[in-house]
Amino acid sequence: MTNKEKYKQAFSAIHASNDFSLEVRQMEKMSKKYRFKGVAAAAAVCIMLFGSATAVYAADVGGIQRTLQLWIHGDQTEATIWFDGNGQYDMDYTDEDGTLQQRSGGGVAFAADGSEIPVTEEDLMAQLTAPEVVYEDDGTVWVYWFDQKMDITDKFENGVCYVKLVREEETLYLTVQYQNGYALSSRKYPAPDTFN
Repeated sequence: MTNKEKYKQAFSAIHASNDFSLEVRQMEKMSKKYRFKGVAAAAAVCIMLFGSATAVYAADVGGIQRTLQLWIHGDQTEATIWFDGNGQYDMDYTDEDGTLQQRSGGGVAFAADGSEIPVTEEDLMAQLTAPEVVYEDDGTVWVYWFDQKMDITDKFENGVCYVKLVREEETLYLTVQYQNGYALSSRKYPAPDTFN
């Protein structure tokens, strides 16, 4: 006797109840009901995705665009900034002469394991609002920080200048090496030999 015949013989005494066909019909009705809800849900998801894609396209694909007021060279200026989410930004603004200016920047930080990770948007904003040292064409050197403008041209001794910046309750200590960078701290003047 084959396995098929053994199964037939074993289950020949079992009969389906009359209620079985009723359950099948009820399940078919529920299936149609849920199938309709599934189609409706899929359509809603498609509409949301299409709407989101349109919004992302309108808001500059691949990044976050913001228009905000920044202090640039001591003047409050409206700038449009694009953060790409990978530690980089591009910025457009119109200077006091009405000329469109563009800047870019960014960077990386190091994780505890030594791997590089992109800096955050908050880090980029801190970079954009940090003091700036500018060497003008006429030979003067200026420090700009928010609404402060300071000519430091005559403050250099042996190629180094120390500047204390105070704004509201924040104090920064700035060490500038002439034509060789600068460093700042909120506690003390950085030593010139610790940078560049």
